[in-house]
Amino acid sequence: MDIAGFPDDPVALRSPAMCRFFAGVMRRQMASSFRAVRLLRPGVPQIEAAPLVVFSNHPGWWDPVFFMVLQGLLFENRQGYGPMEAEALRRYAFMRRIGIFGVETGGRSGAVRFLQIGQHLLSDPGRMIWMTAQGRFADPRERPAKLRSGLAHLLARQPRAIALPLALEYPFWTEKRPEALAAFGAPLRGSADLARWQSDLEASLEDTQQRLAKGAMTRDPEAFETVLAGRRGVGGIYGVWSRGRDAVLGRGHGPDHVSE
Repeated sequence: MDIAGFPDDPVALRSPAMCRFFAGVMRRQMASSFRAVRLLRPGVPQIEAAPLVVFSNHPGWWDPVFFMVLQGLLFENRQGYGPMEAEALRRYAFMRRIGIFGVETGGRSGAVRFLQIGQHLLSDPGRMIWMTAQGRFADPRERPAKLRSGLAHLLARQPRAIALPLALEYPFWTEKRPEALAAFGAPLRGSADLARWQSDLEASLEDTQQRLAKGAMTRDPEAFETVLAGRRGVGGIYGVWSRGRDAVLGRGHGPDHVSE
């Protein structure tokens, strides 16, 4: 069923102005809460003009915020959308204006509606969907990567769509604030084979998580591209003392605990 024109059509409800506004808000939130937002090199793979689904692990509360930041910084020429538990969306109805659509969990009707909306969104190569495909919070080191089946069902019905794995982590390195780290994997392209999609999605996400874990463990900023700088320094009494000490000694003040 084509949902275009229905009251809950995400395309009709989405407001570009509100998307730009909230993307700015989310960038400021991440910049104030993290040392930096970093993307593991080589960054975003080359993707042809086709409908796109970015699917990730689900390590924490920040994941949808991270999606919005990456959308605005790396995919500004695409319209971004994402699913959210329907009951939560009813409490935050304004989020429909930034491309969020509701999904009823735990029943067949909710699964059918997700497929209807997903196929509608992926009918246009200028659109993309962001999903935490694990469907629950999970430690970033949890293996194997197990995903809910809804994404595989959707992609099996949309052979033109491309799936792009995304791994996320929020580790502490050497500073007061944590790092927000991301890594993209290799794009997966269309197939009508449902079982193949499920196994390929899980394997590709796990491989991407492994790459990011190795990068995170090096604590080497040079392995990453900094896509958004965050707040530096420890702040508080120690920060004031450190600045005063450097001023008395006549040397430049470096806010970081360990210089990059």
